[in-house]
Amino acid sequence: MNLRNNLSRRPNGADPKPDGCLIIGEVAQAHDGSLGMAHAFIEAIANAGADAVKFQTHIAAAESTPSEPWRVKFSPQDETRYDYWKRMEFTEAQWHELKRHANRRGLIFLSSPFSIEAVELLDRVGVAAWKVASGEVSNTPMFERMAVTGVPILLSTGMSALGEIDEAVKQVRSYKLPLVVLQCTSSYPCPPEKVGLNLIPFFRERYDCGVGLSDHSGSIYAGLVAASLGIEVLEIHVTLSREMFGPDVPVSVTTAELRQLVEGVRFIEKMMSHPVDKDMMARETAPLREMFTKSIAARMDLPVGTVLREEHLALKKPGTGIPTNRLTEVIGCRLRHAVKRDEVLKLQVLE
Repeated sequence: MNLRNNLSRRPNGADPKPDGCLIIGEVAQAHDGSLGMAHAFIEAIANAGADAVKFQTHIAAAESTPSEPWRVKFSPQDETRYDYWKRMEFTEAQWHELKRHANRRGLIFLSSPFSIEAVELLDRVGVAAWKVASGEVSNTPMFERMAVTGVPILLSTGMSALGEIDEAVKQVRSYKLPLVVLQCTSSYPCPPEKVGLNLIPFFRERYDCGVGLSDHSGSIYAGLVAASLGIEVLEIHVTLSREMFGPDVPVSVTTAELRQLVEGVRFIEKMMSHPVDKDMMARETAPLREMFTKSIAARMDLPVGTVLREEHLALKKPGTGIPTNRLTEVIGCRLRHAVKRDEVLKLQVLE
């Protein structure tokens, strides 16, 4: 499945990017409720060369209750988790402007909804695909609301056992929507032994669909290896600095690292799409052989008629004379004419 053909065309009339892994810079709550910071992330992610920017759309009254517990109590200014979600909200007009900004910078705009109300808001704003967060995989009513839009589904699997993923895939398939299943581990940050790259080919075979990685490792390494497995989508959290505030900073790469990741993924894709024929390459590098290989040469001045012995000979560059692998054939031969020290031997000088 070519995800790029199923997502909206490149924003603002931009030329299509080449086929390959769709790299998503995930902002999540890194903006900390600041609209200006959200716009700064769009600029930074575009400058790093990613394909898409993704937010999370939270409507506190629609998704939470005042009794929702903290996973980690990180915010001293928010009395409850509900208060935090409330502070993360943007108005619909602000979401429209964020999307326009992303499109002006050539980025695909995405945001994960966490309620049906958020789906409806984002449907009005317009998203190229629905990213289903790990905690929403069993949210059938939300799936049904997303399905009517007809856009692709990016399904995160961080908290789900196989049976639940099977059901979610079956549900998406019943709507005949393009689907990408993302390996994800809900561990923040995710240690290397839990990244689960083995599940990428497993999901591809099990579901016969696009696959990808939603990475929480806080490094570029998992994404680079996943790219070598031919993933369609790579989602990675981004921070402007490791000194920033927020729960996602430990699981994020900096924007400078994001640029490295993008360059690395494109390098890997180019390598993988160009298999090498060693015989053809040897023909192309034939001129280099004369520079880097060695020939049989005279170790000393040798008069005409000399019967060559091993102590008369050396193996030296350039490789323009008799090849070194013919040394045993040369020993015992007689010189037709004198040769100088360091002279590369040619077959013509031998009787």
